[in-house]
Amino acid sequence: MPSTALSLTTLPGGLVALPGVYQPQSDTRLLAAAIAQEDLGPHTEILEIGTGTGALALHAATRGARVTAVDVSWPAVATARLNAWRHRLPMRVLHGDFEVRTAGRRFDVVFSNPPYVPAPDNRLPSHGPERAWDAGLDGRAVIDRICADAPALLRPGGILLMVHSGMCGAEKTLDRLAGAGLAAEVTATASVPWGPVLWSRRSWLEQRGLAAEAEEREELVVIRAQRP
Repeated sequence: MPSTALSLTTLPGGLVALPGVYQPQSDTRLLAAAIAQEDLGPHTEILEIGTGTGALALHAATRGARVTAVDVSWPAVATARLNAWRHRLPMRVLHGDFEVRTAGRRFDVVFSNPPYVPAPDNRLPSHGPERAWDAGLDGRAVIDRICADAPALLRPGGILLMVHSGMCGAEKTLDRLAGAGLAAEVTATASVPWGPVLWSRRSWLEQRGLAAEAEEREELVVIRAQRP
């Protein structure tokens, strides 16, 4: 078996990734730009749900924020911890379900690039790289949990930032957050080419009415919600 060091992938920005860990892409960059607009500092307590390589969490840590990152994937946890060590940035990286690992804690800012790709199997995968993107028939399995849990995760005045595909329904997300008592709005959008996962599901997505015939671009949205 090859050593871990030989299995690492080197990414732009000096990050590394173990096999199967979601690597920063257009959605990561869009969310990073949104995070950059927030007032983060040494006293800001931050939670990232689904950290992957830790790229966004490290981005926040460079501004002095106190960051906790959670991921259900052990390879992602190991990758994020390794990247934090390589960049000499303090960051707490936890393995497991975000709701369980953060019980009783509240944060000033919560951000997430959750799984949001609609999948033919409504059950969430329990292993493999698909855990980073498959999110049930409508792509909302994790999004809806974050919306429901946001009030308990945020301090008064706290902010949630989340990026997901327009296929999942930005209005649904706004409605759920409003129903949870948060003021929410779409603050950024981007149109990006379909990736390999969407292309592999084209016929199914068209049958479900989630994609139009000959559609080749995906809309990404960043949603910002604030607790009163």
